Amino acid sequence: MAADAVEPIDIIVPFWGGPQLLFDTVESVFAQTDPSWRLTVIDDCYPDESVPAHFAAIDDPRVTYVRNEHNLGITENYREAIRRAESEHLVILGCDDLLHPTYLEVIRSTVRAVPDADVIQPGAQVIDEHGTVVRPLVDRVKTGLLAPRRRGDGAIAVLRGEAMATSLIRGDWLYWPSLAFRTETLRRIDFREGLPIIQDLALLMDIAFDGGVLAYNPKLVFSYRRHGASASQKTLLDGRRFRDERAYYRTARQLAAAKGWSRTANTARVRVMSRLHGLAELPGVIRHGTSAGIQSTVAHIFAL
Repeated sequence: MAADAVEPIDIIVPFWGGPQLLFDTVESVFAQTDPSWRLTVIDDCYPDESVPAHFAAIDDPRVTYVRNEHNLGITENYREAIRRAESEHLVILGCDDLLHPTYLEVIRSTVRAVPDADVIQPGAQVIDEHGTVVRPLVDRVKTGLLAPRRRGDGAIAVLRGEAMATSLIRGDWLYWPSLAFRTETLRRIDFREGLPIIQDLALLMDIAFDGGVLAYNPKLVFSYRRHGASASQKTLLDGRRFRDERAYYRTARQLAAAKGWSRTANTARVRVMSRLHGLAELPGVIRHGTSAGIQSTVAHIFAL
């Protein structure tokens, strides 16, 4: 690469879902004002012939489409994305989310401002399955109460190590598909086994426990799609979400205590926002969930 060339940022999309939403996601990559990107779509054997046909018609050397030999599942497909990354920075983009045109510009400006950042969170908004901007309670809490305070409009907030861990265990205010990572960090710190529903939080906490750095640039450049009947919602109704969350909070408390991070450990022990989340979800779980879901939600609210 020439000395004055800009290294492409890897944007890798693990795919399983609606083809048209995927095509819209890809179009949002093509719309970037910064043209220095490399897009890889990893099809996890989704049963629709329109997908390979669509990518066969794209004549752009920056785009690669691959189809797994067999279905890997979400975590292994994420690992495959990390294995395929070639650049210093990597975005594991959701196959139904949308980049705004200046997304890569904001990521690069944040890297320049915080060159040791392991994780970059740009400003994100939430859209529903129809593309309409929405503000569910959980997202109002994320932006209004959990996201870190910044010094001045447009300033970048930087959290390191214990501060990052405490912020995230108080309440995960990040939007996983919008994050840009230092590729080497993801190669060094793997996903934990047995936590498929909250694997993103567990990985981010492990980055923090490793002394990692999180940079939050509030400039709005991402649309995160939240579906009414998402897989995450189903795990709330059957009890798996809160069961896994309680188990991880216990683990996080132990890890923090071992490092002498008392503030992080106490936050994990009390888990106020996590309990309030359970309380907010309880009416819906009572109406639509299983008996196991109801028991898990009640335990999540009241258990020590």
